[in-house]
Amino acid sequence: MLNLSLGLFFAGFIINFLSAFVIVRLVYYPRGKCNNFAFTFLAFNTVIYFIMGLFTSIELSIGTGFGLFALFSILRYRTETVPIREMTYLFVMAALPILNSVLWGLSEYGKLLIVDLMVIITLWILDREWGFHRSQSQMDVVYEKIELIKKEKKEEMLADLRERTGLLVQDFEVLDINFLRDCADIRITYSRKG
Repeated sequence: MLNLSLGLFFAGFIINFLSAFVIVRLVYYPRGKCNNFAFTFLAFNTVIYFIMGLFTSIELSIGTGFGLFALFSILRYRTETVPIREMTYLFVMAALPILNSVLWGLSEYGKLLIVDLMVIITLWILDREWGFHRSQSQMDVVYEKIELIKKEKKEEMLADLRERTGLLVQDFEVLDINFLRDCADIRITYSRKG
């Protein structure tokens, strides 16, 4: 009986991990070619699945799930800024194992597969901007023409940024100024060409 229970628990983990891996590797990664958060996404997903899967009561599991979301929200405001796209994927990676463990615990295997498949398809469609157009993006750059960061030279700096980047730069924000090196860290906001 223990071996059967352990086998079912492990099978649920495999399905959950495969779903998370497909989302990270085939949906998230190809759009940005950035794997900075891949470890975090998969680690969050794995640990939360084990936490949720080890609870025997569904009510306890759901309560713990909401508690994890609350903790996650608090951590969001205590850590360095994470881009919205990555934060969305992190939220999905935290929610997916909660859904999977509850459905697995209820022996709703068909629903579990349908939910995982629908989450993957929805993320894939939305991340490819089908039917949507992201009008603005942001990028941090180091800018060495420090004399242009003055308010009265804003238009001149915008023109310089447009020429140098080839982007439709709409605005910028000065994040840090290094007078020793005569450069500034700035965040530019630009429109994506449509």
